[in-house]
Amino acid sequence: MNMKKKPVSPALVRKSKKLKRHLDELDLPERQHIKAIAVKYQAGKDKAPKIVASGKGVVAEKILHLAEAHKIPFFEDPSLTDLLAKLELNSDVPPEMYTLVAEVLAFVYQLDKMAKKRSGRG
Repeated sequence: MNMKKKPVSPALVRKSKKLKRHLDELDLPERQHIKAIAVKYQAGKDKAPKIVASGKGVVAEKILHLAEAHKIPFFEDPSLTDLLAKLELNSDVPPEMYTLVAEVLAFVYQLDKMAKKRSGRG
């Protein structure tokens, strides 16, 4: 069987370097400067991605620990975190930010799809 590797785009490589699965992989600042945002989106159900958790310091740590415990990947992007942190909890991501958030969600979706295929569940 001839298995050729597909070329990987530079954008995919950059995004994959931002995606983390464990807390110890994150480049975390001092405890009081940690920020975390949780975004939820269910295709076909939600009209837009929603901010479901947001916090700094101890609250951010709790968000990160819960995500890790539930095997939710982290996407490390301080500038995107700062933008999303300005939004109200339980608010929809505004249309002007769809592209930024959609790229992250699409990337995570693709990784999950590949993982399921490798494990024989997809």
